[in-house]
Amino acid sequence: MTYKQIHEYGLIGDMHGSALVASDGSIDWCCIPRFDSPALFSKILDDHNGGFFKLTPSNIHSVTRRYRPDTNVLETSFNTSSGSGILYDFMPVHHHSVMPRAPREVTETQRVVRILHCTQGRLDFEMECCPKFDYGTIVPHAALSTPHTGIAHGGSDAVSVFCSAPLTLVNDGFRARGAIFEQEKLYATVSNQSSFSHHTEPLTPEKLDQELDDTTAFWEGWAAQCTFRGEHRDAVVRSALTLKALTYAPSGGLVAAPTTSLPETIGGVRNWDYRYTWIRDATFALYALSIIGFTGEARAFKDWLEWSTSGRARDLQVMYGLGGERRLTEIEIPELDGYERSRPVRIGNGAYNQFQLDIYGEIMDSAHIFRKFGGSVDAEYWEYLRRVVNFVIDHWQEPDDGIWETRGGRQHFVFSKVMCWVAMDRAIKAVDTMGLPGDVKVWRTVRDQIRDEVMDKGYSESRQAFVQSYGSKNLDAANLMLPLVGFIPVTDPKMRSTIRAIQSELTNSNGFVYRYRDFDDGLGGSEGTFTICTFWLADNLIQIGELKEARHLFETAMSCANDLGLLSEEYDDATNTMLGNFPQAFSHMAMINTAVHLQVAEEGTESPLARLSLVRGASIIPPK
Repeated sequence: MTYKQIHEYGLIGDMHGSALVASDGSIDWCCIPRFDSPALFSKILDDHNGGFFKLTPSNIHSVTRRYRPDTNVLETSFNTSSGSGILYDFMPVHHHSVMPRAPREVTETQRVVRILHCTQGRLDFEMECCPKFDYGTIVPHAALSTPHTGIAHGGSDAVSVFCSAPLTLVNDGFRARGAIFEQEKLYATVSNQSSFSHHTEPLTPEKLDQELDDTTAFWEGWAAQCTFRGEHRDAVVRSALTLKALTYAPSGGLVAAPTTSLPETIGGVRNWDYRYTWIRDATFALYALSIIGFTGEARAFKDWLEWSTSGRARDLQVMYGLGGERRLTEIEIPELDGYERSRPVRIGNGAYNQFQLDIYGEIMDSAHIFRKFGGSVDAEYWEYLRRVVNFVIDHWQEPDDGIWETRGGRQHFVFSKVMCWVAMDRAIKAVDTMGLPGDVKVWRTVRDQIRDEVMDKGYSESRQAFVQSYGSKNLDAANLMLPLVGFIPVTDPKMRSTIRAIQSELTNSNGFVYRYRDFDDGLGGSEGTFTICTFWLADNLIQIGELKEARHLFETAMSCANDLGLLSEEYDDATNTMLGNFPQAFSHMAMINTAVHLQVAEEGTESPLARLSLVRGASIIPPK
């Protein structure tokens, strides 16, 4: 079996589901109707048994690709021995609206559209669509309904396939072969279908061309709202478009990544399902999108957060399903070999029932950021936030599972305690600035108690650094967030020494940052450097005033993106290999933040973005 490198894939999506398209024209991963639906194509997780949808010309000499500017329409350009052409891949965007409260499921047909346009000479092509339902475990029954359309169904799943060239049945799927000449086009689609209906939607080249135009116009119109005009605008817009593509439109929830079980080490066991929405993402998404003008998306995510987390504060979960589902039971799929034999392949995520104290701070910080960018907190939501604060008062002294969702037992993680401080701090600020009701005297007392304990037990004099947990000697890159959330000035000697310690012990020769080292996290195996942590270090260097070093590290981190500007969760720069689920929302949020922070710091107080300097209580503009 030969697996493609993760960086060879591009993302397309319709804000309900998504697909990964390889540079050779093969769609090797696709989940519809939702991001977390059982995969229709899963060749990326099993080169032999996973389904795929390939459209490619013959005798290829060279391949280049890009996204159509300011869109999520993928263009792959082929030069062959007989001609050249462009393959357009996209998922039509429906005219849906994000519901402010209860999620709404899609009612329109979803499809993947592929248009191969011959621009010069002749293109001999082959189209092969082999759907295999439920992560490759169900081989469907395939049948032709017309010379150009077919139905594949198995279990409760069904899809219709259309091709403008005549179809034949092969290998429980569909194939078309032929040639197109200069200015001719070939059209191929796969659409979700009711398993109890053999009716297929009539498709024509004219309709599909119109869908391409409409989808292009939608993404261009959305991207035009970006207010960032800095040096790295193209990369910022690409990251924003990626985050938008990973947003589940009916609810406003954001998936951490559209994939499951792409390994953190090739052949390893750290293979997790990221097709859910983490509370932790709330703060990052709200901040990253708000600072570049996308306040509508921030409001939608806030509404998702309010809808999904309402109820008792003690019932708050680390993550939820896209519609607010709470039970995300983790199971393994032994039938799949895994990406490059990285087993097990998992669906669901057992971390959903972990106890992580940091999420209470992130809930409060998300409300704070939302308010700072013009949103309002109504009386009903404020009552819920007060219950969150009271929960923190009662439980902040307990050990938890931590930001990295370790499975080695609960500890008193320093980052978790700091986020409890953030919860109290943001509640106090809300009362002070908005006149909301609250026992501020008690809250200030608890906030001070948390800070005093962290400074006493979370900082190691022998290590000259904030450590991972009380009594530990291990460093943790999560502590780079301490100055970014306003817990401690980056100029404080204890924070400066922590930064230097992390630079010395948690970075490799190129400056990429590991989460931690020499810590038994109960997860097994090893992992690569964490992209988000590298951006966090750059943010700290910006605040210190080491702008040259920060810029170099930022640009080094940006070099981890593939040719389409997409970032994975982790990276192995020794082999130039992307690792982990892809593309990773966390990485793109952090990239936006650092690009903006760098622009603000280099322009100083005259920057129109300078007001961002104190949004979270920490100045982006370094001291002179």
